[in-house]
This record gives sequence, structure tokens and C-alpha cells, in this order.
Amino acid sequence: MRAAYDEVYVYTMGRPGFILQHVVDAFAVQTADDKSKPIGVLFGLVGLYLHVEKQFSGHQVQRVHIELGRRKREWPRVYVPEDRGSITVADVLAASAGPDRDMAIDNWCRSVWTAFGANRQTIIALLREYQIT
Repeated sequence: MRAAYDEVYVYTMGRPGFILQHVVDAFAVQTADDKSKPIGVLFGLVGLYLHVEKQFSGHQVQRVHIELGRRKREWPRVYVPEDRGSITVADVLAASAGPDRDMAIDNWCRSVWTAFGANRQTIIALLREYQIT
């Protein structure tokens, strides 16, 4: 799984719209475990919400992450489900490079966001605190 992520990561480095951000967010959320930093999972969910539901580009998501990180605070807890989504980074890598793989990245993000849907209101409330969207 990590090798597939590394390949997709490198692939997205030069893609339009900074879709690399979506790859980082989807992978962080989908592979979260006891060793994951809670802020990484939370920010990943923020990025997935903004991309999937609000059509934010990777650049726009990155700016939101920067804004959220400007102030120290206790971050809300998120629910990490057993099912993390039916699409993985390996599925993304299996898609042909170019528009097909870019679409696979969007589908992966949607799959992970849907699996973590129990966190939707938490993410919306957090973004409202910061007057985002």
C-alpha cells in the first residue's frame, strides 16, 4: 500500500490543481491508526469534505489547512470507522496515468469521505468556527 501511495504521490506532483493535496488527505484518513496524529486525520477529513462536497482545489484546501493551523487549540475528536472506503490508492495506481487516474483520485476521495461520513457535522462545525465556506 505504501509503495502505491509513493507512486501516486510522485505522479500528482506535476498535475494541475495541486491534486497532490487530495492524495495526501485521502491516504492519511484511510490509513489512520493508533500511531496517527489526530490533527492529521482531522485535517485530512477537512480536505476531503472541501474537495468532495465543495469542489475545492488542492491549492484551496492547502490554504484552509494553513488557516486552521495558525492557532493552537484542542481539536475535535473524530470517529474512525472499521470500513475506510472501497477504493484504495492501489486502485488509483491501477488506472491509466492522465485523466483516468485523476478521476480515480476523485473517486477515491469520495469513497473515503463517504466511509467517514459520521464526522460530517464535526467538520462543518469546525469550518464554521473559522468562517470557512
